[in-house]
Amino acid sequence: MNLRGAQAEGFLRKPPKDAAGALIYGADAMRVADARARLVRAVAGEGAAEEMRVTRLGPPELKGEPGAVLDELKAVGFFPGPRVVVVEGVTEAQAKPVLAALDGWAPGDAALVVTAGALKKTSKIRKAFEAHRSAAAVGLYDDPPGREEIEAAIQAENLRLTPEGRRDVDALAQALDPGDFRQTLTKIALYAGDEVAGPEAVALMAPATVDADLDEVIHAAAEGRSDAIGPLMRRLAGQGVSPVQLAIFATRHFGQLHGAAAGTAQPWGPRRDAMQRQARAWGGRRLEGALALLMETDLVLRSASSAPQMAVMERALIRLSRMAAARD
Repeated sequence: MNLRGAQAEGFLRKPPKDAAGALIYGADAMRVADARARLVRAVAGEGAAEEMRVTRLGPPELKGEPGAVLDELKAVGFFPGPRVVVVEGVTEAQAKPVLAALDGWAPGDAALVVTAGALKKTSKIRKAFEAHRSAAAVGLYDDPPGREEIEAAIQAENLRLTPEGRRDVDALAQALDPGDFRQTLTKIALYAGDEVAGPEAVALMAPATVDADLDEVIHAAAEGRSDAIGPLMRRLAGQGVSPVQLAIFATRHFGQLHGAAAGTAQPWGPRRDAMQRQARAWGGRRLEGALALLMETDLVLRSASSAPQMAVMERALIRLSRMAAARD
């Protein structure tokens, strides 16, 4: 099975009792590790590690031992209860023992949970888990977490939120990388303790996702202040900020504005009021045009084009500022 989104979240929360296991892969190592921990708990229970029902293997144990993983799957534990064999950080070079274990798995064996980085569609490991009759391949991408994933993350931290606090956490999930979002939830939970966390706690614990200059140049573009863009871009170049990084943050900013204009999301952070004003001024149609421009710019930046990248990004921000200035 190949699972994504809500299907993947449902599997991680409550896998079938007869599941052989899962491959969890993705570029965000923290997100993969969190999903792995949740799946192990769902399969074996909270006390599995203390009862020695979880076996962990890594690349050193796999080297030159094609039967290492299968042997652990077949082993009989000292304590009763479901067992899990976790194989972490697998690459294509270690595919042989993993594939042998998956092929030799039988009902009654331990569940096999394998983690890996980003895998191509041609990956042997990925193909094997996708094709297996009772195993799953769970791909975790850089997409913002969905509502079920956000809820699971909140529950994992035993975090209680006011409606306003939950609104800001939802907005935070759209603005941050998944790993940063998980870390921020942990900080909010520690800060709140036994109290219910409101928007003040969320704002206090939220990371500064961009420095002041990067934040300022994006707001300048959104507010039609084209004269401020050039000096800010030169300062950012001196700080070592990459054009691709700037394109990513600009896309997130205008994506938040689009969500606010459509009524599907709320801006967050100290400039929330300014972003609300920007969303109202731009409107949904213009914001769709802004996002299309940023997507086109991002493709140019990531292509083999010989155009100076910082100049490409600066031109895109100036075009956005002119769109903002001409909105009336």
